[in-house]
Amino acid sequence: MLHTQTPILAKTSMTSGVEALRDHNPLRPVRGSLSLRLLVLTICFMMMVEAAIFAPNVAGFRRNYLTDKMGSAHLILTALEASPEQLDPRLRDRLLDQSGLRGMTASRPHLGDRTLGPRMPSQIPKLYDLRDAMFGDQVTDAIATMLRRGSLMIGVTGASPLDPEVVIEVVLDEEPMRDAMWRYARRMVFFSLFLSLATSALVYAGIQWLAVRPLRRITANMVSFQDAPEDPARIILPTPRKDEVGVAEQALSQMQRELRAALLQKNRLAGVGAAVTKISHDLRNVLATAMLESDRLEAAADPEVKRITAGLVRAVDRAVVLATSTLRFAKEDVPDVVLRPLSVSAFLEELRDYLRPISDTCAVKIAATVDFKFHGDMALMQRVFENLVRNASEAGATSVTLTPAVEREQFLVRVADNGSGLAPKAIKNIFRPFAGSARANGTGLGLPIARELLRAQGGDLALETTSTQGATFIARLPL
Repeated sequence: MLHTQTPILAKTSMTSGVEALRDHNPLRPVRGSLSLRLLVLTICFMMMVEAAIFAPNVAGFRRNYLTDKMGSAHLILTALEASPEQLDPRLRDRLLDQSGLRGMTASRPHLGDRTLGPRMPSQIPKLYDLRDAMFGDQVTDAIATMLRRGSLMIGVTGASPLDPEVVIEVVLDEEPMRDAMWRYARRMVFFSLFLSLATSALVYAGIQWLAVRPLRRITANMVSFQDAPEDPARIILPTPRKDEVGVAEQALSQMQRELRAALLQKNRLAGVGAAVTKISHDLRNVLATAMLESDRLEAAADPEVKRITAGLVRAVDRAVVLATSTLRFAKEDVPDVVLRPLSVSAFLEELRDYLRPISDTCAVKIAATVDFKFHGDMALMQRVFENLVRNASEAGATSVTLTPAVEREQFLVRVADNGSGLAPKAIKNIFRPFAGSARANGTGLGLPIARELLRAQGGDLALETTSTQGATFIARLPL
């Protein structure tokens, strides 16, 4: 379609797009850049993972701490019983103090119980049994231990790590264990932070190299291409990558080549359209003068002059119609669309009344009525069906039947006529301006204009069937 305004509108929208992209330059480091977001998200995710395993790790440290105490108690008992002499109380107390124990009791098969530590309290506020402690209980006890303040005596029972058949019960102060747990927690936090930063830096570098830099290159190329889409040097050169980025580069390069070719063709067509518009305008003035002269010749009394003049008048009329149609088509801008709810039955009745005076020899019939609403522009729809009925009438049709239907969430109207159908050459160029006319004197503008008006409303026009008994078109609109 030869719109002289099309390149101007395209250039305007392109310029606004370039200005919008320049306001947000992808190559300029900004606070909300993709790279910074990826880095922050990676750090946050790593810290969340470390936070999720913090409590289980602390609970494991506490269990290992208590298990080591029970192992130390078993070693103390073994060392003291290995001496053939009488048990030295001072050695016993020194060994218990060095191990951080107030006392201990060992239950051994076939040997009975053995208790060491005369400083053991009569009552122990907290007792723990590691033999049947559940994982959740251990985590809860570990968190409670870290949050508790002050000194507290606890008793812990469990199997000896040196001999599973020996059950050891130790009594100890909780405060040294709590201090050790806090030291372990601080080391874990520092290590987690270091691990998060190191991992995030590696992930950041990898994503920068694999994704962000190629995306920046693609974005910068798009901005550069929009500045001068006719310049072949602005077309991106795809890298040999086979991943998604490589596919995107190849698709962008192909799209830019096709867009550049389309823009060059549009510019050429725009120049041709401007020339045709000027020629048509001048030609119409020349033809108006020819019409006046033809009228004078037709008024002459000589029959031979009248016969020759009649053919001349018809030729001039056709030239005037062609020039007028070309001017109107070239000057016509994108239609303003005002969509509103329309009732199908009321729309068809109003449409039939509107089409009745268009052709006296072609009757408009409605095959059926359906009761639902669709959104459309009544004025544009009238122009669409006016062109379809006029084409059918000029093709020799005596009746045109409109059949409404709903298919795949679309409102459609089948427009069937009983004319002579379309020639193969006309079918090939049916929606090309000035190329799809089935008549020798036609302009080939009716169907392209009708299709453009439907597409402006979100619909489309298509040829369904054609034969020597007539043609059927389908006009579609979204519900």
